[in-house]
Amino acid sequence: MRALLNDAANRAIDYIENLPNRRVAPADAAVSRVAEFVEPLPEKGTDPAAILAQLDDIGSAASVAMAGPRFFGFVIGGSLPSSTAANWLATAWDQNTTMHRITPAVSTLEQVALDWIIDMLGLPRGAGGGFVTGATVANFTALAAARHSVLEAAGWDVEADGLFGAPEITVLVGEEAHPTLTKSLGLLGLGRNRVITVPVDSQGRMRANRLPRIDGPTIICTQVGNINTGACDPVASVCEHARPASAWVHVDGAFGLWLAASPTRKDFVDGIGLADSWATDAHKWLNVPYDSGLAIVRDPATLRAAMAITAAYLQMDPSVRNPADYTPELSRRARGVEVWAALKELGREGVAAMIDRDCDLAKRFADGFREAGYEVLNDVVMNQVMISFGEAQTTESVIRAIQEDGTCWCGITQWQGRTAMRISVCNWSTSAEDVERSLEAMIRIAGQITTAGRE
Repeated sequence: MRALLNDAANRAIDYIENLPNRRVAPADAAVSRVAEFVEPLPEKGTDPAAILAQLDDIGSAASVAMAGPRFFGFVIGGSLPSSTAANWLATAWDQNTTMHRITPAVSTLEQVALDWIIDMLGLPRGAGGGFVTGATVANFTALAAARHSVLEAAGWDVEADGLFGAPEITVLVGEEAHPTLTKSLGLLGLGRNRVITVPVDSQGRMRANRLPRIDGPTIICTQVGNINTGACDPVASVCEHARPASAWVHVDGAFGLWLAASPTRKDFVDGIGLADSWATDAHKWLNVPYDSGLAIVRDPATLRAAMAITAAYLQMDPSVRNPADYTPELSRRARGVEVWAALKELGREGVAAMIDRDCDLAKRFADGFREAGYEVLNDVVMNQVMISFGEAQTTESVIRAIQEDGTCWCGITQWQGRTAMRISVCNWSTSAEDVERSLEAMIRIAGQITTAGRE
């Protein structure tokens, strides 16, 4: 066991140390080797050392360097040193994070990490929450609490009686709400298509003055951090509209919620503390390993009412926080350990500095493309940048060539009728040098393709 784990650690360290130097997209030859994994189930067992060697020899080379400093394709952070190490140790602990009495160490660490995040983001003191896989389940979890609350106010127990015959719930979302929010609404029985869509402005922000009159049980889903532009809905204005009618306001803040940690940028998410629930990811801007999301609700009792589980064999101590009462899962890993470690490593100032640095680097990308004569489609207020290289076909060709080049990796998006390349700066290890190296490659490739297109 010791030899195997030491081998695994050394291979993992080699992989991490090589991230800044390797191609971001794997070479075609490396990808072709993944077919070697496809085989019939062995009749007899295999030496664990040989298994690990095969995983590393084939899998490492064929992986995309998402954890590295020049992956800008999605809002994906890397893993801070402390969070990676804590993840390894927590995996060795192998704790089923269900009951405080059974898993006191990880349960306490999760409560501390949750309290730190609530404090750092300026959310209401006393709010509660749970550690889930990511923003999809975080939205689902928080909106389950919302569903409970608005139906309880209407005299209906949705956990006991379901939605058959329940009072109708009105759900309002912005035109550019993220599809994970829509998926969550579908899973909750609130429907993907029956929502009322609120118009947005030129940057994708919900127009609060276009919200309809609220009547009856209502949930309003806002967004801080548009996946294309980074723009944030005017949450304070939405809450002002919702409060007289006792509507529930939810904030989908998968990455944008972390702006609240920056003294220089928290005004972009002004009013989030007035909402009733929040969803975010730690594996994005906090830079902990996948998978790590958080659902936070102003009133912990509401979340517990929607999520709590009881059984004769589960001896829950009501005097402490039992993690299983706040998430959809009963059995799950101790996700909060690496969140605690990341926050402990960075501190309040370190988190703010990381957010500010990524936003500044995104502005450098935008400035570099403008200087080269290319169109930046969005107001760069956060870590998101959208670039057009002209016609849709040209932009698509440039993006494919950039991905194949391997210096960096950016993805494609469609936004308000335009095809664009989207750059997301979210990694703790991305440096100014990484940005300049990436800009040089991207502008060089774009120039070659656009010039060829004119000939």
